[in-house]
Order: sequence, then structure tokens, then C-alpha cells
Amino acid sequence: MKKVFAESNPARYGILWRWFDEIYTLLDLFLQQHYLSKVSASFSENFYGLKRVVLGTGNGDGTQRLASAGLPRVYCWKSLLFLVLLPYLRAKLEKLVSRLREEDEYSIHPPSSSWKKFYKAFLAAYPFVNMAWEGWILSQQLSYILGTARHHSPLLGLAGVRLVRLTQEDLLALEEKGDGETTVQPIVSIHKRLKSAFKKAAGGAAISISTGLSVGVFFLQFLDWWYSSENQETLKSLMALPTPPAPAHFTQDTYSPLLPKLKTVCPLCRKIRVNDTALATSGYVFCYRCAYFYVKHHQRCPVTGYPTEMQHLIKLYSPES
Repeated sequence: MKKVFAESNPARYGILWRWFDEIYTLLDLFLQQHYLSKVSASFSENFYGLKRVVLGTGNGDGTQRLASAGLPRVYCWKSLLFLVLLPYLRAKLEKLVSRLREEDEYSIHPPSSSWKKFYKAFLAAYPFVNMAWEGWILSQQLSYILGTARHHSPLLGLAGVRLVRLTQEDLLALEEKGDGETTVQPIVSIHKRLKSAFKKAAGGAAISISTGLSVGVFFLQFLDWWYSSENQETLKSLMALPTPPAPAHFTQDTYSPLLPKLKTVCPLCRKIRVNDTALATSGYVFCYRCAYFYVKHHQRCPVTGYPTEMQHLIKLYSPES
């Protein structure tokens, strides 16, 4: 979806591309907090009929906390930390590692700079740290399969919770909580009637949103597949359409530098290009260093203004080289 909006109108929706991770994390935080406080489970766990219970409470004898009561506040925030914040930080770390590897490959920083020495050491240590992390998760999953662990993920243990299936009592309590009050006293004030109607409307809206989110997840996956580069190549091969015209320049000076007359000159530095690099989002060619720093700081094509990220830089190699 972010690609559709950002490419259709980069001036208005380009922020969705640049801040997608933060916007997604914020919305995910609200979603997971709602489910943890209302049904004691994350969105996906509730979808599969699971709930979270505090470690050391309930042994299947019916004494454990009902799902409708929600997780205790401390365990709710611990769960949010590992459900939302940790994946966000890991995704940012992966992007950082990818960017540092590109800088190291093309020698963006001077060889003697202290910064380059630091990130070289970081890049050398990161694979081992990542391997240790993945090995820890794998060993926990194997222990869970063999029946020697109470949870499949070590993050659940760090959050102080474990997953169990919803019981019949949980389902009944959730149904009663969703239905609200079904009986009305003979004499009820207007304020209480309005409050009761509002609660019923809110409950119905929550159920509708929950169902809509379930359908929306599959719809977004379909859109992501439909607009993927592989599917677009297939569609292009099936439909022989004429080549579209070149994108029109924006009127703002920051978006529309005048293109040089010579095709071998970089539009940014106005010199003969060195290490020719094209942007996949627009097709224009620049020096690698010029394109790298511009995209790094502005997240857009310097000519068309289309939202652009570091992975859209494509090195060009001539037959002579």
C-alpha cells in the first residue's frame, strides 16, 4: 500500500515511504495493546484461539485467570516490548548493517577514519551475534517440541508469560463481554440508556474491526503480491503495452534540477560520471557517490522526486569494464 500511495503522489504521500516503519510500529502498538488488555493475547494469538497466562499461575485446573480479564499491566507492557519494540529495533539494525556493508564495499568513508574502523568491527561481529540469537531461538523451539520447555519462544519466558488454549469458560466470558448487558431494568435513566447503547455500539464496532483486520491482512498481502516486481514483470509479458513517456519534472527546485545536455554528465555534480549508478524508481543515472548521499539524506530521486531507498541504487557496468 505504501508503494501505491507514494508512487502515485510522492509530494503528498512520500512521508508514508520514509516513515513507514515508525507508522507501522505505532499502529501495531495500539492494536497489540488493545488485544492484550482485552483478551490476554496478541492479535495473531487470539486469531488462533490462544491466550497468555502469567508463569506459575494456573495448571489447567480451572484456577487460571480468564482471558476477558486481560493481562496484568506489568506483563502487558513486557509483552508489548517483545511483540512490537524488539522487531522494530531488529529491522532497523538489519537496514543499518545493509547500509554499512554498501559503504564498506564502495569505500564511502576515508580508509583511515575512526568511523570506518568501528563499523568494520561491528560488521565482523554482527554475523556471530545474529547466529547466537537464532541458535537460542532454535534450541528453545527444539526443547518445546521435546516437551522440556513450557513455551516455544524465549521471548515469552522473558516476558514472564506462556501460551495456553482458550477454555470453554474463556469463550463464554468473552462472548458475554462482547454482548454487554442483555437485560434492562424497568426504570432506567436516560443517561444509563445512552451509556448502555454506547457500550453496545462500541462492542459491535470492536467485533467489526477485529473481523475487518483479519480480512484486511489477507487483502494487504494480495496487494503486496500484485504490486511486487515479479508479478509486474509477468503482467508486462502478458500485456504488450506501449512504453510510457518519461516522468514529468516537479516545479520545485529541490525536485527538478536541470538535466545536463551531455548524457555522460551526472545531474548532481555536473561532472563526468564515475561509477555509473541508476535509480530503479526513475531510471536516471548518476555517480554512485552522488546518488548514495542524496538518497541517504532525502529518500527520493533528485530528478523526479519519487520515493527511493538505498536498495534502489543499481550499479551499471559497461562492456569495456
